[in-house]
Amino acid sequence: MKFYLIKNDMLFILALSAFIHLWNPIGFPDLFFDEGVYIRRAMSVLNGFNIQEAYFYDHPFFGQIFLAGILTAVNFPNVIDESFYNAYLIPRLIVGSLAVIDTFLIYKIAYKQYNRRVAIIASLLFAVMPMTWLLRRVLLDSLLLPFLLSSILFAIYKKGNITFLLLSGISLGLAIFTKIPIFVLIPLVSLLVYKNTKNLRLLGIWFIPVMLIPLIWPLQSIIANQFDLWLNDVLWQTRRVSEGGMSSITALFIKFDPILFFLGISGFCYAIIKRDLMIIFFAIPFILYLSFIGYTQYFHWIPILPAFAIAGGVLLDKIVKKYTFLLVLMLGFGFISTTLLITTNVTSAQFMAMKFVAENIDNEILLASPVYSWVFIDVYNMPLDYTHALFYPVDDNILLIMGEHFKFDSKYYKQLQLLYNKTEVIGIFRGEVYKYDTNIYPYTNMEVNYEGSLIEVRRSQ
Repeated sequence: MKFYLIKNDMLFILALSAFIHLWNPIGFPDLFFDEGVYIRRAMSVLNGFNIQEAYFYDHPFFGQIFLAGILTAVNFPNVIDESFYNAYLIPRLIVGSLAVIDTFLIYKIAYKQYNRRVAIIASLLFAVMPMTWLLRRVLLDSLLLPFLLSSILFAIYKKGNITFLLLSGISLGLAIFTKIPIFVLIPLVSLLVYKNTKNLRLLGIWFIPVMLIPLIWPLQSIIANQFDLWLNDVLWQTRRVSEGGMSSITALFIKFDPILFFLGISGFCYAIIKRDLMIIFFAIPFILYLSFIGYTQYFHWIPILPAFAIAGGVLLDKIVKKYTFLLVLMLGFGFISTTLLITTNVTSAQFMAMKFVAENIDNEILLASPVYSWVFIDVYNMPLDYTHALFYPVDDNILLIMGEHFKFDSKYYKQLQLLYNKTEVIGIFRGEVYKYDTNIYPYTNMEVNYEGSLIEVRRSQ
C-alpha cells in the first residue's frame, strides 16, 4: 500500500507534529490558571528559592525543577526583554517541543510492540487529532508524558538489558514524582518489564527507582519539618470534588474529539478481545482511577492520550488494509479541525490587560491570578496572587486584574468579594473567543478557553 511507503515517514510525522504543537503557541489555547501556578513555581526554583511552594503540598516538585532546568538552559527570563508575549512564548514552545518528542516516542513504542504500519497510524493520530491541543498548555501532565512514554519504551526496547531497565524505572519514578496519579500505570510497565525479561530479580531492580524517587517528596517535607502539612494536603487532594466527575470529562472528550474518543474506545474493546495486555493496562487502570476519584479535569486525559492513539492505530491497521480512504479521511478531518483551532487568537485580551497594567500601575499592590502575577514578578516589586488576600491583610491601595477565575472564586470567598467592592473599573478587555460558536465543531473546544473572554482591570476607589 502506497500509504506505508512514505520515505522518511518519521521525519514527515515529526514535521506534522511540530506544526500542530508549535504553531501560534501564544494565540491558542488561552492562558490558563494552572499554567501560571506551575510557571510561577518553576520561576521560584530558577531564582534560587524553595523547590516546594511554602506550606502547600498539592503536587510533588519535580515538575517545577524540570521546567526550571529547561528555562535556565534557554537563558530565561533574560531572553524575554520584558515582553509579555515572550514571557509565555518560551514555556509554550517548551511544552510544544515535548509534544513532538511524545510523538516520536509513540512511533518507537508502536513500532517495537507491533509493526511499522501501526507506528505510522498511531503517531499520526497523536500528531494531528484535536484532543492533543491540550499538550500546548504548560501543565504537569504535559511535562510528565515524555518520562512515562520513555519508561514504556525502555521497558520493551532490549530484552534483559539492565541499563535500559534502570532507565525505565528512573523515567517512571520521575513521572510519578511529577504527578502522583501516574502510580496507577506501574502495573503496565512492570508487566512489560517482566514479559521482556521473565526474571523476578530484574523486575525487583526495576522497582527500586520507581519506589524511591517519589519518596523524595515526603522526605523533603520531613526535613523541612512540615510532614503534617504534607499529609494534610495529600489527604485534601484525595477529598476534592468537582462537578460532573468522570461523566463530565468524558462528555468534553467527545465534544472535543469524537473520532479519537470512539476510535480509542473501540481499540480498547478490540484489545480486550485480543488480550493485548499493553493497551489494556495502559488504558483501563487510569480510566478506573478517573472514575473513582472525586476531582477530575478535562486535561487529566493527557497521560493516556497515547493509549487512545496506539489502540486506534492497532484497530485501524486491520481496517485500512481494505479501506485506506477511511484512514485518510480521519487524519484529514483531524488535521483540518486542529488547524482551525490553532490558528485562532483567544489570548488577545489577556495580553492587552497585562500591557494596560504595566502602563497604568502607580505604586499600587498588584493583585492578579497566577496567569498574570508570575509575569510581573521581575518587573514590579510586589506582584501577588489574589489568593494572598485569603490569608493576609492587603493594603487598600491595589490594582486588581479580574478574570474568569476571580469571578468564580469570589462566589466562595468573601475576602475576594470585598476586594471587588473596594475597587472601580479602569479598563475592560473583551477576548476574541466570543467570535466562535461552541455548538459548531471544532469550536466546541472553545468551551474551556474562556479565561481570556472578559477581563477587568480595577483600581482602589
